[in-house]
Amino acid sequence: MRELGLTIDKIIAGDVRTASRVISFAENEDARAAHILKALFAHTGRAKVIGITGAPGSGKSTLTDKLAKEMRRRDKKVGIVAVDPTSPFTGGAILGDRIRMSSLATDPGVFIRSMGTRGQLGGLAKNTMSAVRILDAFGCDYIFIETVGVGQSEVDIIKLADLVLIVNVPGLGDDIQAIKAGLMEIGDIMVVNKADKEGADRLVIELETMLDFRGEQEGLRPPVLRTIAQDGEGVPTLCDQIDIHFEHNQKIGLLEKRRRRNLRLEVENLLLDRFTRRMRQVITAADEMDNLTESLYNRETDPYTVAETLGESMKLP
Repeated sequence: MRELGLTIDKIIAGDVRTASRVISFAENEDARAAHILKALFAHTGRAKVIGITGAPGSGKSTLTDKLAKEMRRRDKKVGIVAVDPTSPFTGGAILGDRIRMSSLATDPGVFIRSMGTRGQLGGLAKNTMSAVRILDAFGCDYIFIETVGVGQSEVDIIKLADLVLIVNVPGLGDDIQAIKAGLMEIGDIMVVNKADKEGADRLVIELETMLDFRGEQEGLRPPVLRTIAQDGEGVPTLCDQIDIHFEHNQKIGLLEKRRRRNLRLEVENLLLDRFTRRMRQVITAADEMDNLTESLYNRETDPYTVAETLGESMKLP
């Protein structure tokens, strides 16, 4: 217990090594992580969590880098969780995003963590929420979650973030193809990055038109902002809009509503994870599994009956 208390105190005090080590515990599903995260929970809920998602090649990493620098100019402490595709060789993050943000590495007010998806769908790593909790307790004012390049169905960021930025870029061929319906529905702020490229004006019009079709929703209508992240152009305005949306959502109760929903989803995901692990244990321990598989292959039984048999051993209804 004393060691646990020291770990919690160090994270709250902003000890980088301790926070990094605990995030690693969470990534590796070390039993120590659960005890620490339980104790940390009472010290969370203060950070503004911003999801940054969009199509591959839209400049999300560069934009995240510039947003962090702008927030640092405003004397804010920033955490970045960059979700990278998993390496096929090591199972870890390729670290491409972290390399692109190397100029922030020496800033003591910025904490950058890359996480590999490890086969997880939805554009996030399995323990992204754990990392966010740790950075929240660590004292970050803003936590940016940069997802991998996502498609229409990979919108899990809405389950973690208070606010979602959708990054678009002209010149990807079919611009409408880059504006996925799922992404349009979860976006709070639309960003047209690389706005100096040909086709940017058309993309802005297309986004505004699709927002018209979206109809009335809670909160402010998502603005469509132009940025040239490489030069930092438009980034201060984007930071202003982030704060405007937070203040408005807090005022009308939308921020609280989202956080309550996300907490409920987090509990559901934890339960599903426990169930999945238990299910795998039962299947692995089932001596008759090979026989059942053989019976399935020979069409002597069916998958539904096998599932019912295994479910009964887990006392499922």
